[in-house]
Amino acid sequence: MSGNGNAAPTAQEENSPKMRVIRVGTRKSQLARIQTDSVVATLKALYPGLQFEIILSLLLFSSLKRFTLRLFLAWQIGEKSLFTKELEHALEKNEVDLVVHSLKDLPTVLPPGFTIGAVCKRENPYDAVVFHPKFVGKTLETLPEKSVVGTSSLRRAAQLQRKFPHLEFKSIRGNLNTRLRKLDELQEFSAIILAAAGLQRMGWHNRVGQILHPEECMYAVGQGALGVEVRAKDQDILDLVGVLHDPETLLRCIAERAFLRHLEGGCSVPVAVHTTVKDGQLYLTGGVWSLDGSDSLQETMQTTIQVPAQHEDGPEDNPQLVGITARNIPREAQLAAENLGISLAHLLLNKGAKNILDVARQLNDAH
Repeated sequence: MSGNGNAAPTAQEENSPKMRVIRVGTRKSQLARIQTDSVVATLKALYPGLQFEIILSLLLFSSLKRFTLRLFLAWQIGEKSLFTKELEHALEKNEVDLVVHSLKDLPTVLPPGFTIGAVCKRENPYDAVVFHPKFVGKTLETLPEKSVVGTSSLRRAAQLQRKFPHLEFKSIRGNLNTRLRKLDELQEFSAIILAAAGLQRMGWHNRVGQILHPEECMYAVGQGALGVEVRAKDQDILDLVGVLHDPETLLRCIAERAFLRHLEGGCSVPVAVHTTVKDGQLYLTGGVWSLDGSDSLQETMQTTIQVPAQHEDGPEDNPQLVGITARNIPREAQLAAENLGISLAHLLLNKGAKNILDVARQLNDAH
C-alpha cells in the first residue's frame, strides 16, 4: 500500500474521491497480477492520496478436487470461470472494491449488481504462435505435415484448420507458464497459439514466432483489453475508475460484445471479430465457424462514431451497454457502436449463422 502520511493534501487529492483504502481483487496467476499491478499503478498516479490494497483470490486448483468432474468440466467450457465467480462474490460482500479482468473473460451479460466500470487501452489483440525450440524460424505454413499445434480455443482451431489443413490441432490447458512448459518439455506440440497481449505483458516477446493477422485468424471479443469490474451502484468507485476508459478501445469492445451477445455466442462456439477505427468510422468484421472450420460466415459493417463530446443531461435509468458503464464517453457514440454489433449479428443470423452455431454447440457439448 502507499500513502502520503500526515502531509497536507494537494489540490488533486482534495478533488479525488473519498480518501480511503481501495481494495483490488485479483487471481494469483502471474499474468493476473501483472495486469492488476498495471491498473493499480495508473490509479496511484492519478490519485496519489489514496491507498490501494491488492487482495488475492484464495481459490487454488487443488480446491477444485472438492467439485465433481461434471462441475469441473462445466467450469472449463463455461463463459465464466470459478475465479470470476469468486471475485464477484467478494465484490458483492464488499470485501473488495474493484476487480481487474481480461475483458474477453467477462460475459456480455453480467450478474445483477455488477458492471464494467473501465475498459483500458487495448494491447495487441492478435493471436501469436510460439514454436517448439526445434521449429524456431518456421511459420504455421512451413511446419511439417501432421505437426500438432496446441490451442485451448475453439475459435482459433476452427479458423486455423481451414487455413492450414496440413496441421493437427489439439487442446492444451493451463495458464501461460504451464502451456509454455508443456510446449518445451513434452515434445507433444510443434507450436502453441496464445494471445499476443498476454505474452507481451509477461515480457515474453522473444517467444513470439508469428503474429496471426485477421486474414489468418480473427481474435476473440474483447481480446487484448482489460476490464475493471465494480459494483454497479458504487458511484465513488465508478467515478474513480471511469478515467481509465480508453474511448477507442471502449467503442470497439462495445461493438464486439454486442455482436457476440446478439449471436448468443460464447466460448463454446467459434465466433471471432476484428475492429478498426479510421476517419471517424468504426469498422466491425465478425464471423462464425463450424468446429472443423469447413462452414463459415463472415461480413463487415461500419458506422460513424464522430460525435461531439457533451455532458449527460441526467443519469440514465440503465447506463450499461453490454455490461459496460461509461458516463464520461458520449452516449451517442456508445449507442452507435452497440447498434453496429447488433446489426452485424442480425445480418449473419439472416444468412444462416444460427444453424452453424447450433451445430457447433451440439457437437461441442457431445464431447
